[in-house]
Amino acid sequence: MIRSWTAHRLFWPVLTLLLLLALNAAFNPGFLRLRWHEGHLYGNLIDILNRAAPLALVALGMTLVIATRGIDISVGAVVAIAAAVAALMVGGQLVIHDGVQTMSSRFPMPLALAAALGVALLCGLWNGLLVAGLGLQPIIATLILMVAGRGIAQLITGGQIITVYYPPYFFLGSGYLLGLPFSVYVAGAVLLSLHLALTRTALGLFVQAIGINPAAARMAGVRQRLITVGVYGFCGLCAGVAGLLISSNVKSADGNNAGQLMELDAILAVTLGGTLLTGGRFSLAGSVLGALIIQTLTATIYAIGVPPEVNLVVKAGVVFAVMLLQSAEFRRALRGWALRPAVGAGR
Repeated sequence: MIRSWTAHRLFWPVLTLLLLLALNAAFNPGFLRLRWHEGHLYGNLIDILNRAAPLALVALGMTLVIATRGIDISVGAVVAIAAAVAALMVGGQLVIHDGVQTMSSRFPMPLALAAALGVALLCGLWNGLLVAGLGLQPIIATLILMVAGRGIAQLITGGQIITVYYPPYFFLGSGYLLGLPFSVYVAGAVLLSLHLALTRTALGLFVQAIGINPAAARMAGVRQRLITVGVYGFCGLCAGVAGLLISSNVKSADGNNAGQLMELDAILAVTLGGTLLTGGRFSLAGSVLGALIIQTLTATIYAIGVPPEVNLVVKAGVVFAVMLLQSAEFRRALRGWALRPAVGAGR
C-alpha cells in the first residue's frame, strides 16, 4: 500500500508541502494559528495562499503549454505589461463632489481590466502564432516577447512606477470575500474552469495527444495548430490575471520589476507538481501544489533566518532534493544501493 501511495504523482508534492509546514511550525509555534478579525481570517497560512495565488495562475497556464511540448518564458513580461496597462488606465484622481472628496478612476475599472487582460491574451496568441504558425522553437519564440515585453512595459509606464489611488482596484489583490482573500477565489475559479474543460470535453485528451506524439495527433485529425495557439493564449491570459492581482496588492505597477523571474518559478511549480517537461502527462492540482511549495519554502527560509545572500542557494538545494525524490529512476537506484550490502552479506 505504501508503494502505491509513493507511486501517485501527487504524493511527493503533498509530502514536501506538509514537511515545510511542519518545519515552519517547529521554528514558530504560532505559524499554523488562524484568527478571525473583523470578518476576515488572518494568519501565516492565509498569507501563503494569498501570495501564492498569482504564481498558481501562471503555473496553470504554463501547465498546458508544457503539456503540448512547449515552454513560455515570457510570462513575467506579460505580468508586467498587464499590470502597467491596468495601473495606467485606473490611476486615481481626487474628485470633489458636493464638498466630499473621493478618488475616481481615469477610465471605468471594468474597461481597464478588460484592456489589460486583452493585451495579455494578445501576447499569448502572438507566442502561439510564432510557435504553431511559423514553426519557431517555443523557447526562442517566447524569448522574443520576454525581452521586448519588458521594454513595452517600460514604455507604458514611462520608466516610472505608476501608483494606483483607486480603492476599488485594491480589492482584487488584497480584498477579502467570506473570510478568505479574493485572489484565492480567482485562482480557484480558474483551476475549476480549466479542470472541467479538460475532463468534461475532449480538450484534455487532445492536449495529451499533442504532447505525447504531435505527428500522430495531427494524423488522427486533432487540430494541433489551433490548440497550440489556444494554450499559449490561455497562458498569456493567466499571466495577465496574475499581473492584476500583483499590481492591486502593491497598489502600483513597476514595468521593470513586476513579474521578474516569475517564469522560472512557474516552470518550477509545474515540474514540482509532476508535469513532464517532455509533454503529455500533466497535473493541474500538482501545479497548484508546486506554487504553494515555492511560497511556503520562501516563508520557511525567512522564518529560519537564512541570510538573504544565500536564500536562493538554499531554495535551489531544496528543490533539487524534491526533484530527485520525484524521479523514479533515482528512487530505483537508491533502493538498489541500499540493498547491495545485504545481498553481499547473504553470499
